[in-house]
Amino acid sequence: MTRKLQKWLLIYQVIIGGLALFSSGIAFSTFFTHVNLLSGTLGIFMNSVLGIFWIDYLVRFSFSKNKKGFLIDNSFDMLGLVPLHPIFAIFRIERVIRIIRYYHLFWRLGLDGRFTKTVHRFFYATGFVYLLYVSVVILVLSALLYSIVEKISLANALWWAITTATTVGYGDVFPHTAIGKIIASILMLGGIGFIGLLTSTITGFFTSNNANMENTDLTLLLQKIDDLSDQVSQLQKEVSKSKKKSHRKKKS
Repeated sequence: MTRKLQKWLLIYQVIIGGLALFSSGIAFSTFFTHVNLLSGTLGIFMNSVLGIFWIDYLVRFSFSKNKKGFLIDNSFDMLGLVPLHPIFAIFRIERVIRIIRYYHLFWRLGLDGRFTKTVHRFFYATGFVYLLYVSVVILVLSALLYSIVEKISLANALWWAITTATTVGYGDVFPHTAIGKIIASILMLGGIGFIGLLTSTITGFFTSNNANMENTDLTLLLQKIDDLSDQVSQLQKEVSKSKKKSHRKKKS
């Protein structure tokens, strides 16, 4: 890759990273404000950024040699492309992390090593990212079908899907049609299963980490005990030798 191409790639990555940070920040702000991000200038901006990320994703997918590996490695990117609600833009923050790792910024800042390996192991080695991906797909698909059947907005349908799958069930939105009740029943069964797997995966990860730490500490302790035992044995031998020497001197 030529220096000129590398320069343009760096500029492109900075722009994409900036858009990802800005859009995810706006999406995160919806937790603390009542501003409607789907209307007005802000809504046009969010939809434009969504279009840019769709083009970026499709271009990278078309040039990828390993399509299956691309879909797995870019699961969060796909979640950031969900058009139902701007809140999904939060998943674009993973693109920023990937750019940071690509240019080894964690290493330059002294943050690379155990921390990043632990994060990568949590998301990929435990299968958490795949469970999260399937769970979000179930939620989004259920919300989409529910909004069509019950004739409500996608935002309200998504809220209903989340509260139903997590068994909270506030009751502010509920199905009125037979098909809506069938969708709700399927979501209840699927949601409980996959969300239960998510929580058990998180619990299992931290439990195994604690167990590994305890095993490591125990191993170090046993190793230190063995070292101390060797040192005591060596001292006993030296003391025994010195006693023998002194005894011989007395005899002579």
